[in-house]
Amino acid sequence: MIPHRPSRLFTNPHHGTPGVVVLSESGYRRAAAEIAAWPGYAVTPLHPLPEIAAACGIAALHYKDEGSRFGLGSFKALGGAYAVARLLVAELAKRGVAHAARVSEILEGRYAEATRAITVTCATDGNHGRSVAWGAQRFGARCVIFVHEGVSQGRRDAIAAYGAEIRVVPGNYDDAVREAAGAAEREGWFVVSDTSYPGYTEVPRDVMQGYRLMAEEALAALPAPPTHVFIQGGVGGVAAAVSTQLRSRFGTAARLIVVEPEQAACLLASAEAGQAVAVTGELDTLMAGLACGEPSLLAWQELERSAFAFMSVSDSTAVDVMRLLAARSPAIVAGESAVAGLAGLLLAADDPAARGALGLDAGSRVLVFGTEGATDPALYGHLVGASSPDGHASVKPVS
Repeated sequence: MIPHRPSRLFTNPHHGTPGVVVLSESGYRRAAAEIAAWPGYAVTPLHPLPEIAAACGIAALHYKDEGSRFGLGSFKALGGAYAVARLLVAELAKRGVAHAARVSEILEGRYAEATRAITVTCATDGNHGRSVAWGAQRFGARCVIFVHEGVSQGRRDAIAAYGAEIRVVPGNYDDAVREAAGAAEREGWFVVSDTSYPGYTEVPRDVMQGYRLMAEEALAALPAPPTHVFIQGGVGGVAAAVSTQLRSRFGTAARLIVVEPEQAACLLASAEAGQAVAVTGELDTLMAGLACGEPSLLAWQELERSAFAFMSVSDSTAVDVMRLLAARSPAIVAGESAVAGLAGLLLAADDPAARGALGLDAGSRVLVFGTEGATDPALYGHLVGASSPDGHASVKPVS
């Protein structure tokens, strides 16, 4: 179905070990109720992919398509914007403006003068920054977003379109994280990050609770519980959120496989080391939203015991899968960071050793998450091909 390319697979020896509760059920219920009440909220599609399932030798495959989420093109709209709202409510209370402001009141502009005096910031590879900027614009706060040099101009422009100031930082994503934190400390700003570290966990926890809504939508729509879930890595926030919701709804029967770019596989490296470790270097991967070298503290606390396995895949495989989805009818538009999970499944299904290690067989029911659409349309067009008159992509041969 796609060319067989090298990948790495590591089954987690600590899978199933009891651990701390990272995300509370009450926190999730609060996040889900709030986000579902926002103007523009809609459940995103869950696509059955029977032809790909048949080619993989499994019973069923479903793809959760986040390309239409709040018009931002990715699942991250659920996390960053929700965390901005929570932060503003808390800060209005601390400043004596409103003891218990409702988000609906902030949306109406009731506290506009006070929210304009609050600046939120973060580092991003694209999608999280867009969500934070959108949330800041929607709720009336100022926003400064830090990007590293590898973030495409298209993604910078998309963030700036929501009124954010863009600052470019030398180095990689982790350098931008440190620069955003330093600027916030100097200027009295508020970091709204999707990664957590010692001393900074509450805002990322809100981000992850927002992500759980995506997982719940998918799990509620499935005709039968999944046996396997393949999910993207990055710093681990979305994988941990999916893991938590999967366990909340179905217990521990399903196997969670975390998939990362081979150039930025910090979760895989951590699993192999038996503790959270960072990978260094340029983290130069086409899967820009997953170009992260340091695991999130909260995410790792969840994944170190709940993930069944960790994988890494090549950029070439990501492009193969983008083209595969674009060529089907109806086409699915998937950005570079959307397809890591599906790429992991396709490679594992084609490898007898990996199939055996993961327990993939003719009865397997697999869920994958397409976490973004074409968030950089120019790059998507370059990788996949120009759009044809019927809206499908004309696919170029894979090199």
